Amino acid sequence: MGGASADPGAFNRGKCIYTQINIHFSVDDVFSILAEPTRRRMLESLRQGERSVSELVEAVDIHQPGVSRHLKILHSAGLVDVRKDGQRRIYSLRPEPLKAIDDWLDDYRALWDERFDRLEAHLRRLKEEREDEARQDRLDDPTRST
Repeated sequence: MGGASADPGAFNRGKCIYTQINIHFSVDDVFSILAEPTRRRMLESLRQGERSVSELVEAVDIHQPGVSRHLKILHSAGLVDVRKDGQRRIYSLRPEPLKAIDDWLDDYRALWDERFDRLEAHLRRLKEEREDEARQDRLDDPTRST
């Protein structure tokens, strides 16, 4: 897995200590980490804002040691930041690693966009052909009402 190295530039703001981290991760690392449904649920909860460990325990409905293990993995991959607030650890989402997945998916989006454009054109041609056939049928049989 890509590593996270602590920056000696940790700094203090009032009662909270913030640590800056330099993160290096790969798309494979992020996919591997996100394969675990509990971790995805934790990230979903963190999308709403900062959460303490106890709030994440409630959100994902597993015991605190399990949440802590998952948070350690998410933090080491750079997917979450952590800060201490007194005795509590507060976690927040870091969206940058998810950008790596988004970038990777761009080529596939282009592929699907092209395919959907071709499908749309094909369906439009079919509709026009059916309308032409119906119009021709009405011309060929004036007693037919549609």
